[in-house]
Amino acid sequence: MSDNKKKQEMYYWVERLGVSLTPSRSELDILHLNELKILDLLPDMLVMVRSVVAKKTFCIRRKPITAFKNGISISFQNIIHSRSDTSVKDIELQQTQPHVRIIPLHVESDVCFPKDINIQQVTIIISLDYLKSFIGKDHKKFDYLFNNEKTLWIEEFMSPEIAEVANEISITKMPDTLSDAFYRLKSLELLFYLFKNLSRRANVAHQHLSKYELESVYRVRDKIAASIDKPFLQDELVHLSGMNVIKLRKLFTQVFGKGIFDYYQHLRMQEAARLLREEHLSVSEVGYQLGFSNLSYFGRLFAGHFGSTPKKWTQNNMNKH
Repeated sequence: MSDNKKKQEMYYWVERLGVSLTPSRSELDILHLNELKILDLLPDMLVMVRSVVAKKTFCIRRKPITAFKNGISISFQNIIHSRSDTSVKDIELQQTQPHVRIIPLHVESDVCFPKDINIQQVTIIISLDYLKSFIGKDHKKFDYLFNNEKTLWIEEFMSPEIAEVANEISITKMPDTLSDAFYRLKSLELLFYLFKNLSRRANVAHQHLSKYELESVYRVRDKIAASIDKPFLQDELVHLSGMNVIKLRKLFTQVFGKGIFDYYQHLRMQEAARLLREEHLSVSEVGYQLGFSNLSYFGRLFAGHFGSTPKKWTQNNMNKH
């Protein structure tokens, strides 16, 4: 399917779902669609798989989706990029790392595409009634997802299990026979792993989020992500957010499922794993690059996240490949 036909199909579904996009269609020409698959399982859910590269950094304002009375959008976003591409700034990579984002369909959102980064997305638009029936008797553990009176916004790290299934959905070339069954099965598998992860999030009372509060929380997150090689200053983050420290901690945990310090350490460990796996740095090089003066502490922290020391983890991953 040509890029133009893929865009026409995307526009068709945008209109069918009752979505209004800003900017206009002509401005979307800077997006190149490498792949587009759409599975129509309405009225229960719609699954969209797309691989997109933007010619320049670009954001789309998505208006509320009106085709569902009550529903949420769950976007599994992975990143493929060349580390040798010096035109891509580290700060852009840090802010677009693989993640899962959950938002209600009645909430506007900005979808951003950094320049020259291949973004793979698997987006599941699902009715709350169908989701509740899928979760079954455990749905009460996730009541915050089913409260339309509050502005919900959840961002979750992409676990290895989720990444594996999302990549399988993205790269598998399915024949016409049983393709719908395959994508339905894999979509439900994604939901299973996602809710398994959500069940482990820090317990916090969810409250309504204003646009200003959400933007403030993301400013803090981006500041942390840009400086994982050195300790953050809490007073600086509080000033950046424009909120008091108690409110910042509460809203940050609500959105990201971890406290600020735990989130910071998680980012450091994810980067440590990447440096060991992709850059083939030594354990000491990785530790010092991420600001650890005590390598024993770095090793214990890494083992707490991955279940083995950096050296053993590296050996195991080399054996897999």
